[in-house]
Amino acid sequence: MVKQSEDFGATRPHFKILDGLRGVAALTVVIFHFMEISVPDYNDSFIAHAYLAVDFFFCLSGFVIAYAYDHKFLKMGSWAFLKARLIRLHPLVIIGSVIGLLVFVFDPFSNLYLKYSDDLLVMFLSSCLMIPYPLVHERYFNLFHLNPPTWSLFWEYVANIGYALFLVKVKNKTLWMLTVLAAFLLVYEAHRSGYLGVGWGGDNIIGGGIRVFYSFLAGILVYRSKWIIHSRMNFITVSLLLLAVFLHPFMKDLNWIVEPLIVIFGFPFLVALGAGAQLPASLASLCKWSGDISYPLYMVHYPFVWLFMSYVEKNKPGMNEMTIITIFGVIGLVVFAYLIMVLMDIPLRRWLKGLRVISYEKYHY
Repeated sequence: MVKQSEDFGATRPHFKILDGLRGVAALTVVIFHFMEISVPDYNDSFIAHAYLAVDFFFCLSGFVIAYAYDHKFLKMGSWAFLKARLIRLHPLVIIGSVIGLLVFVFDPFSNLYLKYSDDLLVMFLSSCLMIPYPLVHERYFNLFHLNPPTWSLFWEYVANIGYALFLVKVKNKTLWMLTVLAAFLLVYEAHRSGYLGVGWGGDNIIGGGIRVFYSFLAGILVYRSKWIIHSRMNFITVSLLLLAVFLHPFMKDLNWIVEPLIVIFGFPFLVALGAGAQLPASLASLCKWSGDISYPLYMVHYPFVWLFMSYVEKNKPGMNEMTIITIFGVIGLVVFAYLIMVLMDIPLRRWLKGLRVISYEKYHY
C-alpha cells in the first residue's frame, strides 16, 4: 500500500504565475490598509479598490482547489482534504492571533485594551478558532478585532467545507446555475451597500458570504471549463492588469455597477490569463517569492496597522510623516512576514504533516 506522503500528500505542478499574482494582491492589501488610516476618504486614495483583492483571492482559490483536488478527492476523502487545508491555513491564523493580542495589549499609543480586558480571552480564542466575535465598536466592529483579515479566512473555510461536501461532486450544469445565482446576489449586495467592500464587520457579515459564493464558484468553473488563455504575456504584464483594477478611481455613484462587473468578468478572465501566461526563467524566482510571501503577509500585517492607527489618533502626524511610515511600514512587514514564514509557519506545517502521516500509518497498516 502507498503511504499517504506519497499519495494523498502528493501535489501537482503549480500555476506559478497565479501564485505570484496572489503576492501582488496581498501587497496591495497591505498598502490599502495603511492608506485607509492616512486617507480615510476612498475618493482621495490612489488604491481605493484594493479591497477587491479578496474577491480575486476567492476566485483564485476556487481555481486552485479544483485543480489540486478534483482528480484525487474520491481517493483521499473529505476528512483528509479538510486536514490538508487546516495544515496549510491554520498555523498562520493562530500566529496572527497571537501577534494581534500582543500588539493590542502592548500598544504604546492607546489603552483601548483596558476597556475590553475582561473579553481578551474570548477575543483571542474566537480569533484562533475563527468564530466571529464583533465587539470593538471603536475600531469598526470587526468580526475578528485582533486580526481583522481573518474574516476572509472564515469564509474560505466555509467554501472549502462546501467544496468537500457538495461542490466536488456537482456537474458543470449545476455549477453554472449556482454561479449565475451568485452573480445576481453579488449585484444585489453591491447595490444595497453601494460597493463590495463588505463582509469584515458585524453589521455586514452576510456580504462576505455572497462575495465568496460567487468568486469561489467562478474559480472552479474556470478550471473545469478549461478556460485557460495561452498568450505571450508574462507575470509582469498580468500583474499590471491586476494592479489596474486596484488603482482605478473610486466612483461613489457607479461602484455598485463597476465592481460587480470586475468581479464577475474581470477576475475570472485574469485567472484564465494568468494560468496560460508564460513564465520566463528571469521571472521565476520573483514569481515564486511573491507567491510564498503572500499568505504570511496577509495574515500578520494588520495588528501593525492598528498600531499605526493608534499613533495617528494620538499624535496627528502630517501627510509627509504618514507617507514615510507607510513606505517603511510596508517594507518592514514584508521582511517580518518572511521571517514568520521561515521560522514559524513552514516548520510548524512540516511538523503537522509529519503527524498526519504517522496517524495515517498507525490506523491503516
